[in-house]
Amino acid sequence: MQKFSMRWALAALGCLGGLGMASAQAADKFPDRPIMFTVPFPPGGPTDAMARILATELTRELGQSVVVENRAGAGGNIGAEYVARAKPDGYTIMFGTSGPLAINKSLYKSISYDPRTSYAPIIYVGYLPNILVVKASLPVDNVQGLIALDKAQPGKLNFASSGNGASSHLAGVMFNNLAGTKLQHIPYKGTGPALNDLLAGQVDMSFTDILTAMPYIKAGKVKPLGVATARRSSALPDIPTVAEQGMAGYDVSVFFGVVAPKGTPPERVQLLNQAFSKALDSDSVKKAFAAQGLEASPDRSPAYLARFIGTEVDKWQAVVQQSGVTLD
Repeated sequence: MQKFSMRWALAALGCLGGLGMASAQAADKFPDRPIMFTVPFPPGGPTDAMARILATELTRELGQSVVVENRAGAGGNIGAEYVARAKPDGYTIMFGTSGPLAINKSLYKSISYDPRTSYAPIIYVGYLPNILVVKASLPVDNVQGLIALDKAQPGKLNFASSGNGASSHLAGVMFNNLAGTKLQHIPYKGTGPALNDLLAGQVDMSFTDILTAMPYIKAGKVKPLGVATARRSSALPDIPTVAEQGMAGYDVSVFFGVVAPKGTPPERVQLLNQAFSKALDSDSVKKAFAAQGLEASPDRSPAYLARFIGTEVDKWQAVVQQSGVTLD
């Protein structure tokens, strides 16, 4: 009888051990529920559109829904702060851009997160080049011609931006610093109004993103003088860079990166990194992003995005200080 009881006790312990192992495996399974993909900007913009393209492909890769959630406001800071405070379990991630992940740290007087220390970087998705375009009637055809025209009549030429502190504003500040020009800044409330006045000839130029400018360049309504990034754009390969035209070091773009809250388990970061990389290699995503003028990331590792964010924060801190602009 004692031996019989012992056998039952051992069998019961074995079952409990098996249940415990199954529970641990279930706990380690990731993801086992939807992932919230935060976009810190309103629906309908280019960042939102790219996030939704990625989310569709990621849902296939991960076998769980990836749901885009827009948390807009304060130049991206509201969404960025929300993700920084979220539970670090891999189920809340953000599709960030140059603003919340680099520029805003210096631009805003007070933000409750630091892009260098508040996140676990997942992947650098790519960047959208800015491009210097001028009104069709301006009598210049290249960067050196623009510099010469400005120096012949200092302070007369102006450039439109989508607002104080936007990359299209800081690109002009950087240009003035490197070229010794005195281009006057005219801020607008958004890219659309700025572009409308450029097309109407009310302003002289803009350092806008290539996606916005491309149809007007092809229609001959504005003249492209130079791509603002270190390398030429694959969307407009015949347009030289500003750096090629005597302004070494000039490099302005909007970059896109995915981050999770600091403390997210490294194995989950790695799994998400692999899923994003596969999504970026899919034909549907590559085709959609190429049509938008997005340039591919030179390195998709989490470590590269961490280093890149640090470099961008330092770069834009200097430019913001030179601009004299701060926002509440």
